[in-house]
Amino acid sequence: MALEAGEIAVGGQTFVGDACGALYWPQQCLLVVSDLHLEKASSFARCGILLPPYDTATTLARLSEAVQRYRPRVVIALGDSFHDTDAVRRLREPDRAALLSLQRGRDWIWIAGNHDPDPSTGVGGVFQASAVFGPLTFRHEPAAAVDGGEIAGHLHPVARVRARGGSVSRKCFAGDGRRLIMPAFGALTGGLNVRDCAFAAVFRALDFTAHMLGRARLYAVAAARCLPD
Repeated sequence: MALEAGEIAVGGQTFVGDACGALYWPQQCLLVVSDLHLEKASSFARCGILLPPYDTATTLARLSEAVQRYRPRVVIALGDSFHDTDAVRRLREPDRAALLSLQRGRDWIWIAGNHDPDPSTGVGGVFQASAVFGPLTFRHEPAAAVDGGEIAGHLHPVARVRARGGSVSRKCFAGDGRRLIMPAFGALTGGLNVRDCAFAAVFRALDFTAHMLGRARLYAVAAARCLPD
């Protein structure tokens, strides 16, 4: 399959990888994001760790830009959309209104994650353990084994490469053509190096590609060329 710049193949389907960390499937008019971790700052604040309380607004603003750019018919949020089970209650009304506004005129699917396993009310959409579209399964945590293609989140992939005498780290999509791990979309989300054993457990080898997020495009780098921590 010949791919254009920024395109990513999964399970025989062609997606557009966006530098913001979203994934678009033109054939299905479907947009995918993962690991929003909304209200992470307010969760930390309850433990006495004070962070600027703007992560939810920042994340939703970036998501709004992606929705406006692609005008999807369906949006799938691949789990850990909320940082904890009480996060929905802590949403500020302007953020809740912005979230509901994004859903108008389209289907919105919340996939359950390990941070937000239970359905919530007042945030629209439908809650599911996973979703299947055509040959692809969308879930939060990568499965031990899959039939067909899989798109998952959970691992927050980050790639580090040599650059100008040093190194640079970026969030990335990690995929081998059959399975794809999404980057974390949330404003306060960290990452896990793609050379970590967690990725070896998914892909069984270093025979996968890290599609690193640049300012305006993706940069495809073989996992074997990425630097470990």
